[in-house]
Amino acid sequence: MKDNIYSTVAENFQKAAERLGLEETIIKKLSIPKEKIEICITPKLAEGIVSTVAYIVRFSDTLGPSKGGLRMAPDLTCEDIVGLAMEMTWKTAIIHVPFGGGKSGIALDPTSLSPEDKEVVVRSFTRNAKRHIGPEIYIPAPDMGTNETDMGHISDCISFSEGVAITRGCFVTGKPQILGGIAGRKQATGRGVCHCIRAAAEKLGLSIKDMSFVIQGFGNVGAAAAHALAREGGTITAVADIFGAICNENGLNVRELDQHVCENNTVVGFSESEEIGSNEIFQLECDCLLPAAASEQITSSNAAGINARIIAEGANSPTTPGADAILDEKDIFIIPDILCNAGGVFVSYLEYVQQTQHEQIGETEVNSRLAERMNRCFHQTYDYSQKNRCSMRQAALDIAIRRVVEGTYSRGFHP
Repeated sequence: MKDNIYSTVAENFQKAAERLGLEETIIKKLSIPKEKIEICITPKLAEGIVSTVAYIVRFSDTLGPSKGGLRMAPDLTCEDIVGLAMEMTWKTAIIHVPFGGGKSGIALDPTSLSPEDKEVVVRSFTRNAKRHIGPEIYIPAPDMGTNETDMGHISDCISFSEGVAITRGCFVTGKPQILGGIAGRKQATGRGVCHCIRAAAEKLGLSIKDMSFVIQGFGNVGAAAAHALAREGGTITAVADIFGAICNENGLNVRELDQHVCENNTVVGFSESEEIGSNEIFQLECDCLLPAAASEQITSSNAAGINARIIAEGANSPTTPGADAILDEKDIFIIPDILCNAGGVFVSYLEYVQQTQHEQIGETEVNSRLAERMNRCFHQTYDYSQKNRCSMRQAALDIAIRRVVEGTYSRGFHP
């Protein structure tokens, strides 16, 4: 089977099911999504009407309403969304929030759309998908290709359709703060990654201030993580994006790089850096490699050349099962994606609570609760891995799947 998001997540689940000795009935129930919807949308854009497909997958609602981002990409498939929704099921379980796993997507290239056309697309999706979105059903959030502005348009579209000023409950998270979003949500995933790296470094006798970092991806997650690591004295020696990669063994100035990206939309061309091939990013020597871009980036073809002590998975499913085996032989400490990048969904939960209870939660409290939750879940996972002599990925999946299984048996199998 060709490596893709679904095949990676499904294979990891099957291995975990075998380790846990799950019954065949529960394996079947947890292997397939509860609901998947395919919607044809035909928004009228500046250059005319376009026809494309959108997907919503509620993989599980055993532990709560399905939670997961809205992705926009030209080559998106339903299988991709199923895989991401399955992974969200384990992510919400490992970070211990009362959500299930879901995901949605629109098969369009967001970079080809003007802001006005993108708003039309997002509102068209929302109108067509409205009966599948709700505080007790499925709650979207930003993902690759979407942002907080798009979430604001979703919220406005729903409230307008119901003739009210605000939605009756939290229909979407990751909104602009002025529209009920929560402080610190945009940086939450990257900050969560940093908390995990710090905890892992302590277990390995390292300190962030003495470590070098290579980051693949300088979007929301990679940039926020870079800033957090630099504030603690870490040295960012290389960064890559879809246009290329740059390095400076003495360290990149993250603030200046951020400004360069804002002005040029790429890390390429940044002063005081050397341009390198995008594929070289994985061969650079560093203390910590942070893949924070797309899935299936670390494969059996490049894993052997990785020269890092820690891999912190900021992206979803960046490592294939074949690569996992190679990295395990190299004794590289991997912080798995369902734990490492779960800071975003935890702070989304705080936003959900804030809007549901008509409360206001300040950024200091958000950051404090994020740090406590990430550290607690990391140490639970680490302790399990040590006790059971397994990898951190195996430990995280075992803990998460056991929680979903427990919830499934508690609910019962009859509707």
